[in-house]
Amino acid sequence: MRYEDRHAVITGGAKGIGLSTVRAFIREGARVSVFDVDDSAQQLAVEFPGKATFHRVDVSIAREVNDAVKRAIDVYGDISYLINNAGIQTYGTCADCTEDEWDRTMNINLKSAFLCSKACIPSMQKNGKGVVINLSSVQAFVSQNQVAAYTTSKTAMLGLTRSIAADYAPAIRCVAVCPGTVDTPMLRGSIHLSPDPAAVLQECHDMHPVKRIGTPDEVAELILFLCSDDAGFITGQPIRIDGGLGLSIGGSKRE
Repeated sequence: MRYEDRHAVITGGAKGIGLSTVRAFIREGARVSVFDVDDSAQQLAVEFPGKATFHRVDVSIAREVNDAVKRAIDVYGDISYLINNAGIQTYGTCADCTEDEWDRTMNINLKSAFLCSKACIPSMQKNGKGVVINLSSVQAFVSQNQVAAYTTSKTAMLGLTRSIAADYAPAIRCVAVCPGTVDTPMLRGSIHLSPDPAAVLQECHDMHPVKRIGTPDEVAELILFLCSDDAGFITGQPIRIDGGLGLSIGGSKRE
């Protein structure tokens, strides 16, 4: 019970990595405020009474974030951990991405992390201690084709991570978690845009040297570790959990 009675705010907690992280923190004794626009997250409050509270909030809008953080503190007290997990996957090259698509991607993937950090860090300062985890991506290092807005937003998260880590040390740490392909509803929705989803899923498995995609629970366990005192010497860094994606540049094998 590493996080007994600690308060964690998790954005995008209704499904995927966010949902697994909510469950992992509760398992370790934490009380969790779940921020999402997906009302299905309300079920967590029913499943874990007194341990999880759902706040319907668009984390790209400052007023909604500030109100939700105030309500969360009223319920569970000062915040120890912020997991900036909310995000969307968008597709398009720089030439065919519309301005609206670009702005929406930046607002949900990047601006939300800024707004939530801005609102939560003062509460951590009252505690004298805290951890911010920013969900970036392996695509902050290597990129697919036709993901201009997405990969830009995830790369910018590394800069925000460094800035928070430098500005608020030593009391507050900030780490970026950078997953490879993970089996989430967002991934399943993306591959079903293809005429052959099974082939695309197999391609996702095969492009990782470990020959499989990750699970939300694996990412959640890394986040738990990074929030713990055992990771107290880690701050400002991107931590890849990507099955070795991008490890090799390919080429022919020689005996």
